[in-house]
Amino acid sequence: MVSKDVGDVLFLFLGAVMIFAMHAGFAFLEVGSVRKKNQVNALQKILVDWSMSTVIYFLIGYPIAHGMKGFLISTNMLSGQHGLELIRFFFYLTFAACIPAIISGGIAERAKFYPVLIVNAVLAGVAYPVLERIFWWDEKFLGIHSLIKSLTGSTFTDFAGSVVVHSFGGWVALPAIILLGARRNRYTNSTPPAVSNIPFLALGSWILCIGWFGFNVVSAAKIDGISGLVAVNSLMAMVGGVLA
Repeated sequence: MVSKDVGDVLFLFLGAVMIFAMHAGFAFLEVGSVRKKNQVNALQKILVDWSMSTVIYFLIGYPIAHGMKGFLISTNMLSGQHGLELIRFFFYLTFAACIPAIISGGIAERAKFYPVLIVNAVLAGVAYPVLERIFWWDEKFLGIHSLIKSLTGSTFTDFAGSVVVHSFGGWVALPAIILLGARRNRYTNSTPPAVSNIPFLALGSWILCIGWFGFNVVSAAKIDGISGLVAVNSLMAMVGGVLA
């Protein structure tokens, strides 16, 4: 749980901003990967997915995740002294919006805009919030925690969305990739389609690396404690991956 200490609230807010900025990384990475004729579509998809995720998570997703009555954040929460709760909404919204961005790269150049938008609205507004509630806020919800413990003998712990965000996004992307198949002419031409902009790929990767410190470190919820360890682990994982 997030402390109400002013420093910790600011810590959470800055982390949310860093994760929000990761969408620039997703955008540059995808734009650099697709062919030049599809660059505008890739940018549009990332931007609209973020906007749709924000609206849907605000109206439906956050109330589901936190067990609120009805499908709207209460006016009391919006009008009262609830800075921590609203910043927490912003923080977990950025998690929800990352799922469509993860999927987007996997299906680039192969999916129509509006069907993807509808699916991503369901993911950000219903599917992810249910997982968020099960694994982070309500251990008794749907009895999933009890089932996992009875099957494995251990409780389930998810730190920084390793399963709830990243694995879930990958699990959704995999069947989508299989159903859509390869890009047109990917394996029929003697020369497969080349990436359109390697500098954009590098820039997108760099922005994502910076954003990961917001994603991982701020998930510790407090400035002290394990945040330093998480920062060092994240850093060493990045540089180790580069050297490998």
